[in-house]
Amino acid sequence: MQDSRFGFCCKYIPEDGDAQAVRAMNTSTVTMAYLGRLDPKAAYDKLSSVVAHNLEAFRLQIAHVATRPKLERLHRLSSDLLPGYTHPSCKELYQDPDLRRLIETKLASMGQLARDHDVRLSMHPGQFCVIASANPSAAANGLAEFEYHAEIMTLMGYGDGWHPHGAHINIHGGAKALGAEGIRGGLSHLSNTARNLITIENDEVSFGLDDLLPLADDVPLVLDLHHHWIMSRGEYIEPGDPRIGRIVASWRGVRPVSHVSVSREDLLPDQDIGTLPDFQSLVAAGIKPRDLRAHSDLMWNEAVNDLVLRHLTWSDFEIEAKLKNIASEGLAHHVERRQAASRVLR
Repeated sequence: MQDSRFGFCCKYIPEDGDAQAVRAMNTSTVTMAYLGRLDPKAAYDKLSSVVAHNLEAFRLQIAHVATRPKLERLHRLSSDLLPGYTHPSCKELYQDPDLRRLIETKLASMGQLARDHDVRLSMHPGQFCVIASANPSAAANGLAEFEYHAEIMTLMGYGDGWHPHGAHINIHGGAKALGAEGIRGGLSHLSNTARNLITIENDEVSFGLDDLLPLADDVPLVLDLHHHWIMSRGEYIEPGDPRIGRIVASWRGVRPVSHVSVSREDLLPDQDIGTLPDFQSLVAAGIKPRDLRAHSDLMWNEAVNDLVLRHLTWSDFEIEAKLKNIASEGLAHHVERRQAASRVLR
């Protein structure tokens, strides 16, 4: 348990609502349509300005996580660091020596900062990023997008070996039509660096945990507890479940990462926070399963938090609540209270 950790995803939310901190610590973007309306110099100036801002936002987020207790030193970085990096219209802009030097220098420094303070990093491309698709164009775009994330990780110093320092890039399986064999085939099209960084998580629609287990010898599996609850129509998987052992083995000696969230607070206003929500009862009461999929603002259910605490014996966790660091810190306080109470009882 002493090596366990969890953290928030992509966006920092100051508790005091400081607008300046919101702008400084979070990435921004620019559309390809907007850049296309500018002359080449103006397009370069705009893109380089956004990239410089995003690099500093990355640094500030990592620096913030580095000040947190060891339990909270895990962080998922946003995918929109370099807008349009895989888009043909931006290829020449990103080849500019000055912009390239800025990106390489800043990312190398940030990776070192994370390692110096034992901050575990990850990335999670959007759901359109799949490595297997019946549509050749979609598959090619997904592979290019994944390689972009692998390049960022490489520039940060995570390009050598099997998930170095626990770094990973996580995706969903995509459409189920091609099955596990389709995903296995997609893995063969990745570069060696990308192949050593990829993980795949279970989802609520196409690839449940049991659908992904045949891939446990090929790729590390990320368990999403909330997705599993939805897909299984109510199962809360416990650490002693035999499937957990297969997930652990899929990481080949690296400590696994899992995901957790809860259904929205306003959807379950009468739910006892000390009791796990009952999927079947909620659906019987008229709540649609698709509505239960939406993430809450905070980790408000203490029984779910206790489930996370039990799973911390084998996995780190990314908290996918909408209030990001505020939710993650709230869960940290819950875990610390439970651990303190346990020590008193002993």
